[in-house]
Amino acid sequence: MSITPMWRVDRDGSMFTDKKAAEEYDRMLELAANITSLLEDRFEINEDLAEEIGLMFAKNKEAFAKAFKGKPDLILEIGNSSEADDTGDEAAA
Repeated sequence: MSITPMWRVDRDGSMFTDKKAAEEYDRMLELAANITSLLEDRFEINEDLAEEIGLMFAKNKEAFAKAFKGKPDLILEIGNSSEADDTGDEAAA
């Protein structure tokens, strides 16, 4: 019998076999929550839409960072790449 250590992300209950991946995913969810909160505080926006936008920004933070540094065309590629749908996690939820 083998034992596999697992890490659970408290924010959504996702399970990971890699601690680093779990921590990275948790940081992504925290960023998404903060963006969601900002949107809800600053605009009259539906809570679900604000959460969806927050997750999109958080999942694509590298593309947004590069776009803000002078490569604005990268924003247009967000919906077209598999990176937009892939969080890079090994969730076994």
